[in-house]
Amino acid sequence: MGTLYLVATPIGNLEDISLRAMRVLKDVSLIAAEDTRRTRKLLSHYDIHTPLTSYHEHNKRAKLGFLLKRLAEGDVAVVSEAGTPGMSDPGYELVVACVERGVAMVAVPGASVLPAAVVVSGLPTSRFLFLGFLPRREGERKRLLTEVATLPYTLVALEAPHRLRRTLVLIREVLGERRLALCRELTKFHEEVFRGTPSTALGRFTEPLGEFTLVIEGVALERVDVAAVEVELGRLKAQGLTARDALAEMSGLSGLSRRELYRLWLTLKA
Repeated sequence: MGTLYLVATPIGNLEDISLRAMRVLKDVSLIAAEDTRRTRKLLSHYDIHTPLTSYHEHNKRAKLGFLLKRLAEGDVAVVSEAGTPGMSDPGYELVVACVERGVAMVAVPGASVLPAAVVVSGLPTSRFLFLGFLPRREGERKRLLTEVATLPYTLVALEAPHRLRRTLVLIREVLGERRLALCRELTKFHEEVFRGTPSTALGRFTEPLGEFTLVIEGVALERVDVAAVEVELGRLKAQGLTARDALAEMSGLSGLSRRELYRLWLTLKA
């Protein structure tokens, strides 16, 4: 039985590939690529001649049996169009299938827009929540933004250029004029990092082009209405909920950590 290698590839600049990644891509018997044309350019640049097969959003389930069969014969690498496979890109279903069958897996880390955007955003990096690609339908995007509106974490999301302006309007409507950073075409020739608010971003990106990663400020803890949270915890306690259940219900809504919520819980009268 072979090993499945989850290999991160450059998100733009071809120099952003590790020596280990190049060695693995040379040594495996097959590379399953989200975009074979783009992967072929990368392999050609580094004189790698490993056979390719397509593995993308539209054939990932149909290709599962074939890839498992090839894994029974030797090592296989999975690469996405850019970045890390399985992170908002094909790969998750294959990973689950390998876990169920006891197939060995190795992650070969490398370039990713997620940490790259967070560290250049100028926003807090200690705690952040990755939302992946925002939903295409506006109603679903609004619901998602509403769900995370009270969280004290920096928010990171991917968005297509043709939806960017509508998304910025929704962010302003649901989250308010928070600080944000729009990271466009990271590591590429036209790389740009814009820092501002939804309104100033709308003024800057009148005709958005390229790939965007949005980094949005979370709710500052000092803005949390602690008194209201305490009242709600008291209501849940009166209903007979345990501390564990009450904290689980409030942790995502209050903007406070479980430790902070538990401290409030302990002050409530029986």
